[in-house]
Amino acid sequence: MKLKFCGAAQTVTGSCYLLSTENSKVLVDCGMRQGSDKKTEFGEDKFAFEPKEIDAILLTHAHIDHSGLIPLAVKKGFKGKIITTEATAQLATIMLPDSGHIQEMEAEYQNRKNLRSGKPTVEPLYTMDDVKKSLEQFAPVPYKKIVNVTDDISVRFVDAGHLLGSASIEITVNEDGKEVKLAFSGDIGREESPIICDPEFISNDADYIIMEGTYGDRDHGVNSDEKKRTEFAAVLNAALRRGGNIIIPSFAVGRTQTILFYLRNLIDSGEVPGLEKIPVYVDSPLGIEATNVFESCGMGYYDEETKALAKAGKLFNFENLKFSRTADESKSLNITKERQIIISSSGMCDAGRIRHHLKHNLYRADSTVIFSGYQAEGTLGRLLLSGARKVKIFGEEIRVNAAIVQIEGFSGHAGKAELTEWLESASKKPKRVFLSHGEADVLSVFSQTLKDRGFAVEVPALLDEFELDANEVQIAQMEKVEKAYKLENFSLQKKKLFKQAERIASLLEALNESDDELTGLKLKIMEEDLKSLADKWKNILNT
Repeated sequence: MKLKFCGAAQTVTGSCYLLSTENSKVLVDCGMRQGSDKKTEFGEDKFAFEPKEIDAILLTHAHIDHSGLIPLAVKKGFKGKIITTEATAQLATIMLPDSGHIQEMEAEYQNRKNLRSGKPTVEPLYTMDDVKKSLEQFAPVPYKKIVNVTDDISVRFVDAGHLLGSASIEITVNEDGKEVKLAFSGDIGREESPIICDPEFISNDADYIIMEGTYGDRDHGVNSDEKKRTEFAAVLNAALRRGGNIIIPSFAVGRTQTILFYLRNLIDSGEVPGLEKIPVYVDSPLGIEATNVFESCGMGYYDEETKALAKAGKLFNFENLKFSRTADESKSLNITKERQIIISSSGMCDAGRIRHHLKHNLYRADSTVIFSGYQAEGTLGRLLLSGARKVKIFGEEIRVNAAIVQIEGFSGHAGKAELTEWLESASKKPKRVFLSHGEADVLSVFSQTLKDRGFAVEVPALLDEFELDANEVQIAQMEKVEKAYKLENFSLQKKKLFKQAERIASLLEALNESDDELTGLKLKIMEEDLKSLADKWKNILNT
């Protein structure tokens, strides 16, 4: 049996793992690469496997960095089942069409530009037809039911507490008369998160655990429900005193519903005086649809407190909540002089309506932008949190005068201590832990933490492949560079690599000395990208 890391290896997006036996090939997740993760050797549209050879996809949850390339796999020949929970399947019916629409719109926009400049046209990453076909292949299963995926692989989904329907997946492989057990953590949620249940611990005596480490180097300072509410109330009170609009970039699925939950809670408690008088707009068609899904199929996934609120009709509803569905309704929000709270996606500000709202509010000193989630390298959200005083949006340079604030309490990912507790609560100490879904420096810190606690740990690089059996683990002969590129001339390839390095050097030499803050921040981000790239390829070339 082999395990290959085809995504989210020393990065935080593009989750994808290939499990191969003599008779079966199964993927765990098939996620879209976002931010700087698009710049790997596979870009946006290539796989480290043949989709038509895959028997099934096991999907941990609906977020696009875990599910977003499923339609591309279908487009390229995948015909198997997509096995996941009912809530994840329901969320996929809105998230994947939204992604398909974005792919078509981006291709259409690019082709208009290419036509004017005489360049060839491009195809969308995938189309709505590809999305429709993929949705027909979903096969929902309940939590805790053992499901036979192939003749030699069975699985069981348990609640990961990260998102409605999210799961850790326990896998049992029977090969050559031996039984090997694995567990994929998926994204691990946090205790006392609103709406959904707390994460469950795995109980299948896993020999190998593949575990996320997004926040493996630090703990969240805000953990309890009371502290989360207090933190949000303090930020909102300060924003109201500032006097302008409050812009909240938010992931449409999961985070938007959490924010609405707490806004309703704060209005009811009166902890933010005047909040009940300010219109709150959810300006995200996907966020609106996701809220409907949460309300329609959530009862089987809610915690007990949320079930009681849902039965009373008080889950997300409050008098000053409004939904902005059309493009014209969205545009009107930037014309009115009325103070408002706008919740819009995408959460990392790399696409969507939120960019228009930032364009119209960042330059205003009375505005406040509240970030409530992780911002990946290379995104506009990360740039703003890094302290940029100027940013470019739609080609226009925008001065940043607004208050930029980050709240910790709403993160859907477990912190360092919570991750460690989850692992140590497994029913058996694994032979090996594989860390993924985290930036290289973060996973390095978390790896040492776990080693200090007696765990054997690997931090795989992209394309690393391991042979697993009941007794030991070893790195397989990967031939990854040769297989990926079919290189015929090693020296020639080295020359090409040196040429790319020279391009970077020439870019730096062309820069004039400047005190410009934006240039300084760009160089800092460039330094982080290059360091991450060098660390990744050091690991790859040394294996």
